[in-house]
Amino acid sequence: MAAVLFDFSGTLFRIESTASWLRAVLDEAGLPLAEAESTRIARELEHVGALPGGVAPRVPMPDELAAVWDVRDESAELHRAAYTGLSRLVALPDPALHDALYDRHMLPSAWQPYPDAAEVLRALRARGTKVGVVSNIGWDLRPVFRAHGLDPYVDAYVLSYEHGVQKPDPRLFKTACTALGAEPRDVLMVGDDRRADGGAAALGCAVHFVDHLPAAQRPDALRPVLDLVD
Repeated sequence: MAAVLFDFSGTLFRIESTASWLRAVLDEAGLPLAEAESTRIARELEHVGALPGGVAPRVPMPDELAAVWDVRDESAELHRAAYTGLSRLVALPDPALHDALYDRHMLPSAWQPYPDAAEVLRALRARGTKVGVVSNIGWDLRPVFRAHGLDPYVDAYVLSYEHGVQKPDPRLFKTACTALGAEPRDVLMVGDDRRADGGAAALGCAVHFVDHLPAAQRPDALRPVLDLVD
């Protein structure tokens, strides 16, 4: 393989828990809640899928929100509208918290690399294998990689909102292959979403899937990538 493409959320990084996400925003706003109330709200936010990178929504969406949801990763505005729209399905102590929650999830401190991410990226760099990050996302994730020391191992970032195209559209993977100077047949795509990341196969890329689990529960799922490259 001449290059490896990685998804971001659920593949190289994991978002914090919904409870931690909510607690951080409440603390920043100076709005302490009783533990039982905070737990209830966090459970409701998780149920509606309001945390980007967290679990998918488990409730039917209003038609107008569903229309935005389907194309949410094509622009920063749509991404914010989709996720703040979901959070607004839950009553919060202050309406301003909906935007504060969205802003929180973009901070590097809200993300944790999987335990083997740095090791695998370093090994690929040592092998001379190009690395790209291909993500369906509505904001610039580069600061997350920089803050966690992984940016030096990434040769190209191809983010859906910057191109107006989202996975599984093969055009996004083609853009990444071109950026890395690699033919699709010589590229491996690694992701956790069989539909979105599996779109690379239509272009001729090999595809390898990992499970979207909390970081502590997935210590070494990325290491087989090195064997696949070799």
